[in-house]
Amino acid sequence: MTDAYDAYVQCLAAADEDGAIDIAGGLLHSGHDAEAVLLDLVAPAQRQVGEWWQRNEWSIAQEHAATHISERVVAALAAATPRRAATRGRVVVACLDGEWHALPARIVAEVLRLRGWSVTFLGASVPVAHLVTYVHQQDVDAAALSCALSTRLPAAHLAVQAARRADVPIIVGGRGFGPDGRWARAIGASWAPDATGAAALLDDRAALRRPPPATLAHLGDDEYAGLTKRRGDLVDEAAAELARRFPPMRDYSPAQLDATLTDLTHIVDFLAAAVYVDDPELFTGFLAWTAEVLQSRGVPATSLKIPLHRYRTLLYDFPRAGRMLAAGLAQLP
Repeated sequence: MTDAYDAYVQCLAAADEDGAIDIAGGLLHSGHDAEAVLLDLVAPAQRQVGEWWQRNEWSIAQEHAATHISERVVAALAAATPRRAATRGRVVVACLDGEWHALPARIVAEVLRLRGWSVTFLGASVPVAHLVTYVHQQDVDAAALSCALSTRLPAAHLAVQAARRADVPIIVGGRGFGPDGRWARAIGASWAPDATGAAALLDDRAALRRPPPATLAHLGDDEYAGLTKRRGDLVDEAAAELARRFPPMRDYSPAQLDATLTDLTHIVDFLAAAVYVDDPELFTGFLAWTAEVLQSRGVPATSLKIPLHRYRTLLYDFPRAGRMLAAGLAQLP
């Protein structure tokens, strides 16, 4: 499938929707099954697109165009593949509230459908209350939730708790739960690393009904609640400090200023998520990724130290957050 993959990626780069659909369809006609096309062509190509954006080799517009094309390819594969009888039960697949990266969840939904499940795909950013009401009303066997950003972990925890009260097993997946699912386990959720893992977990009803216990007793110290309450003030203070101490910011365009405020907000949100699951690696991993993104756009990673120091000063009475900020500062140049 190597040659097909290279040609498919070229179609994404050229925004050639018809060409991409033809390549995927050609693989089907040559004997490849639809699941292999989804998992060995579409999914890795989308990861490559994300890496190109991260390295500033592709713009956001190019990434969006490529994602749209891959979504169309998934739809074309679904239309071209004979449906198996849905004999294994009913599953709802959705993205957590605030999660807009819907393509991975869509691929999971199609793989489950190919394996004989009746699947309802709810799409991106489904509010927890509406999700739980839906799965309860529809009498589903399980729900699968996707999360690419760890900032959505508190929402994932709420969804897991609500689904448990409704006696609906939940599987979670996506980069937001960590490469080994450690943050899924922290919130007491069953984790699958990919679509095939989700299918295997759904087949193991006993394991599905025995999720790991949540390890969130530390939330009793209210650090997470305090952080979220002070979010706006923290960002404003950090922006003012950055404007004073980072001279290049004085010449930023409005778009660059907006991007800077977004980055400062992300720092607070990822810090809060790390405090929620009590894992500094969530925060330091995000900082390492952010440093790479900034450097690829000509912004020195050392500029991150200014807001981190400011946040540390303002959060002097938040011991866990302070330790995480110190760890983040220690890893920067």
